[in-house]
Amino acid sequence: MSQNNLVYSTGVGRIEPQQNVPTKTKKSDGIVRIRRETKGRKGKGVTIIDGIDLPQDGLKNLCSELKKSCGTGGAVKQDLIEIQGDNRDKIKLLLEKKGLTVKLAGG
Repeated sequence: MSQNNLVYSTGVGRIEPQQNVPTKTKKSDGIVRIRRETKGRKGKGVTIIDGIDLPQDGLKNLCSELKKSCGTGGAVKQDLIEIQGDNRDKIKLLLEKKGLTVKLAGG
C-alpha cells in the first residue's frame, strides 16, 4: 500500500491537500499618489490616497488624522484612503510634513 492517503468526496472528486499560500504584499515605489475621483459617486468628488506602505491599523490612524485636519469624512478601502471633497493640497502638505514623497496624480 502506498503512503498517499487520498480522500474522495462525492461532490467534487479528489480533494487536494491545501498548501500555504504566502500573503501578497503590495509593492510600492515609495511615492504616495493623491488623485481626485468622481466616477461612481453621482458627481461627488473624493480624494484618493494611494501608495502608502502601512499596515491596516496604520492606515486607519492616518485616515483619522487626515479627516480631522480636513474637517470631512472618509474611509479606508482596499489599502486606499478616501477623503470626501477635493482636499488634495491640504493632504499633500500634511503628508510632506511626515516625510513622505507625494505626487498629485490625474487632472
